Amino acid sequence: MNLGSKDNIDPNLQPVVNALASKSQQTVPHVLLALKDILGRKSVEDDEDLEKLKQDLYTHGVLQYCATALNFDYENIQGGFSTATQMAEILSSCCVGFDPVRNKDRFQNEVLPSVADSLISLAKRLMDRSVEGKNKAGTTRHFQKVMDSIFWIIKGHSELIPHVFQSKEYEEIQLSENEEIGFISLLQLQNLFQTNSEFLIKISPAVLNGILDDIVYKLGSSSDSATGRAATKTLLLMASSQSSIAEMITQQYQGLDSLLKNDWTGKGFDADVAQLIRTLYPGVNRQEAAEYVSEEKVRAACVIQAAWRAFQTRKRMKKLPKAVSILQRSFRERRRRQEAQSQKRKAEEELKRQVLLRRQRALREFRQRQLQLLEIVPAGQVDRYLGELELRAAVVIQTVWRGHRERRNFQQQRETLRQFKAAVTIQRAALRFLKRLRAKRNKLSPWKGPKGLTDARRTELKKQVDEHIALHPRPSVSVEACRELHQRAQEMLRQHLMRRDADRKAEQHRQALLAQINTDLELLMNAPSLSEATEGEPGVFLSRSAPVAMRARQFHHNMMQASRCPWWKKLGDEFSDTESMPKDNLDTEFQMLYFGGS
Repeated sequence: MNLGSKDNIDPNLQPVVNALASKSQQTVPHVLLALKDILGRKSVEDDEDLEKLKQDLYTHGVLQYCATALNFDYENIQGGFSTATQMAEILSSCCVGFDPVRNKDRFQNEVLPSVADSLISLAKRLMDRSVEGKNKAGTTRHFQKVMDSIFWIIKGHSELIPHVFQSKEYEEIQLSENEEIGFISLLQLQNLFQTNSEFLIKISPAVLNGILDDIVYKLGSSSDSATGRAATKTLLLMASSQSSIAEMITQQYQGLDSLLKNDWTGKGFDADVAQLIRTLYPGVNRQEAAEYVSEEKVRAACVIQAAWRAFQTRKRMKKLPKAVSILQRSFRERRRRQEAQSQKRKAEEELKRQVLLRRQRALREFRQRQLQLLEIVPAGQVDRYLGELELRAAVVIQTVWRGHRERRNFQQQRETLRQFKAAVTIQRAALRFLKRLRAKRNKLSPWKGPKGLTDARRTELKKQVDEHIALHPRPSVSVEACRELHQRAQEMLRQHLMRRDADRKAEQHRQALLAQINTDLELLMNAPSLSEATEGEPGVFLSRSAPVAMRARQFHHNMMQASRCPWWKKLGDEFSDTESMPKDNLDTEFQMLYFGGS
């Protein structure tokens, strides 16, 4: 039902409102995607925009449509029950924290109860699917999300709590014997009691007794520690909220302390068990409580428990045909698989037996042919033939034994083989390195033989030689003169190579001296001041050249003499020339600058 005008509707919400007019189940995924997009964008904006969006969703009937859509058959809808779960989460989040401006009574009395009923109905369908085993893991996860949505909406609207707990479908969810379903419902009760324990006053005594019966039944029938912990914590919260509830639990459930101590002590939550016993039986120990209980109360407790167990037994008997059919189906399937495996095993055994028979038959025929051939062969050649057979057999045996021995030795010498491979790799790298060094030497070698000439190149060179001879005729030279000229050229070449080797060494020496001088200059330029110098730094600047050392001493001597003279002597030019040094000493040591100063 559209409660507002379409003139002032949000443009982002217009496609959703238009999709509601079709009233088709296949539009649910499109509506869900549009709502998720709008809520995602509005959630990062101001609270006023989000409040206005919720007002528009209620005014234009989107919330009512979502509540109705939860009752659709999601077996044939895209996304299945995952779509329904997301729709339930969006619906619960939109209903909480929302105060309608108009039709507030209708929202409180009609819309919210319908939303709660739709969520409970969806949770009931998911519980039935989980019990039947249809995608159990995914269905249980969706059931937990729907139960969280129910808890969220009754947490925001506490007036819905009596309506939810008095629902028949919610009562069926509480009475479920499935361990996971029961654990989820107990967790919801525990969270609800922790947030708002005053709602126990609003619900009727019958509903309260039903909740207590379900919790105590799970304590007595379940063996799961998680379920026991949740039931104990929930019962403790209820008993701690009001003393009347604690007295009701003590009176209605005799022997509860024995059940807690015997079945749930040592399961990991002993503190909760002890606190619950102290809350229910203050100042009374176990023996006093046992003496305090009369036979009539014990008999009444037994009658109640018997009635409860009978009710549960009848409930199970109703489900027995379905369980029997499931058991028969599983038994037939298992028997079918066993028969198929047995037939497959028999077929494999029969195939092995046939192969073995064929081999035996072929071996027998081969031996019969050998005997027939031996009968034909002369007696003198039989021993020779048998010897050849023995020799071939010995060769085969030796081959197999040597192969086995080598494989065993290989396994034992694997580490040695690995080391050998590593050594080969290192040697190969070293040989490549040496090869590169030899190649470099060959590039610097004094003599290289001529490269091979092709026939075309020889023809061209011969043509050039003939032309040169024709242009520049020379007198004929004898063979002896040619040999003498060749020997003289070889001698000159040898002398040139020897001189080039000496020149190369001298050039290397000059380069080393220049590098040394450049290093000394760099040290002198980067030298620290005398105030910053340490004891070891002056030794770095000592020169190894005698002329340089003599020049430095002379310069230092002149500077010291100049510093001792009076000021009026410094006005002249007698100390301006600090480079006065005997030329004979300079000429004597000048030649040692590059050759002797090393």
